[in-house]
Amino acid sequence: MVLGAVVGSVAAIGAGIAAIGAGIGIGQIGKGAVEGISRQPEAANDIRSSMIIAAAFVEAVALFAVVVALLGNG
Repeated sequence: MVLGAVVGSVAAIGAGIAAIGAGIGIGQIGKGAVEGISRQPEAANDIRSSMIIAAAFVEAVALFAVVVALLGNG
């Protein structure tokens, strides 16, 4: 009984850490894209498309981490 509650708590913490990590990662991607566009405005379209693809990969990995954390619940 107690072990199930502990495992559930650990799974929730793992899901939260995955969500925080994704937020930090997407923030860093956005920061880099804004800096890149400000340095080379003519490459804005290429930078924007690369940023969107990278953000999608970060979201996919974060979603996978959340699912794994919640499935590890038992």
